Amino acid sequence: MIVLAIETSCDETACAVIKDGRRILANIVSSQAELFEIYGGVVPEIASRKHMEYMIPVIDGALAEAGISLDGIDAVAVTKGPGLVGALLAGISVAKGIAISKDIQLIGVNHLEGHIAANYLVNPELKPPFLCLLVSGGHSHILIVNDYTDIQVMGRTRDDASGEAFDKVARAMGLGYPGGPKVDIAAKSGDHLKYRFPRTKFKDNPFDFSFSGLKTSVLNTINNLKQKGIEPDIENICASFQYTVARTLTDNTIQAAMETGLKTIVAAGGVAANSGLREEMAKECAKRGFRIFFPPLALCTDNAAMIGSAAYFHLIKGEIDDFSLNAVPSLRIGNK
Repeated sequence: MIVLAIETSCDETACAVIKDGRRILANIVSSQAELFEIYGGVVPEIASRKHMEYMIPVIDGALAEAGISLDGIDAVAVTKGPGLVGALLAGISVAKGIAISKDIQLIGVNHLEGHIAANYLVNPELKPPFLCLLVSGGHSHILIVNDYTDIQVMGRTRDDASGEAFDKVARAMGLGYPGGPKVDIAAKSGDHLKYRFPRTKFKDNPFDFSFSGLKTSVLNTINNLKQKGIEPDIENICASFQYTVARTLTDNTIQAAMETGLKTIVAAGGVAANSGLREEMAKECAKRGFRIFFPPLALCTDNAAMIGSAAYFHLIKGEIDDFSLNAVPSLRIGNK
């Protein structure tokens, strides 16, 4: 079964062609990251307009790469949320048009489920159940994936997501947008033990996260140094901040795995590309004999291949949408 997938939740205009939920026939991404670097972040109105500008060339490119026409597509999938409402509507409108004109099925996909599904595209042996650490610019979750479409929340951030904290810290140090990769690069030259930043733990749910206090501590450190006439040592601050985030994410996830008895852990989302997190997770999983899966870097960030994979597993269950499908900017995942 061949699915044409469209992803426009934020600032990437993406289209992919996916076969049977596991095989990538094409995957095209047009990013607006360079455009928004001058603004220090995404401007929703501009992002929506750029999606409409890039959409048709990206779809045509994906079809050409796959060597297929719209007549060979069995269904069209599109991100319905969470995300920027204007950006989501750009993709949904085009997906509806294709579904109507070709009389094929339409599947609206939760963007967060898509991040999990990115791992199915490169790991043929990966099947539920497993534990997933889903970390991105707007979300930090620990999830029990009971089945491809049955997902349970064990923990989530109560304030800033880890990716959001990376962006804010990077901005405070003048590193620019997007912050995650820039902090990661700077951290490689720093001492991660130079600064001790706080880590938050909740008694009522030890799997929940909080990165607001960490972010504030880093900003205060930067400001205190500047007030003393000392230029902040960016590499050491980045290394210490990144290590604190990585250990927080890793420790909570390992604790969740031990409580559930699940010995397979999957990482997903943009922050899963972070080298510090990959190192800490791999090290701790190796100690305990857990299997750990990371998507390749290209599938950590937003892309349509992951949307096509997630859609397939809904499609084979008959879980499709009609043309009343609408954007859900604050869409959640799981049962909590």
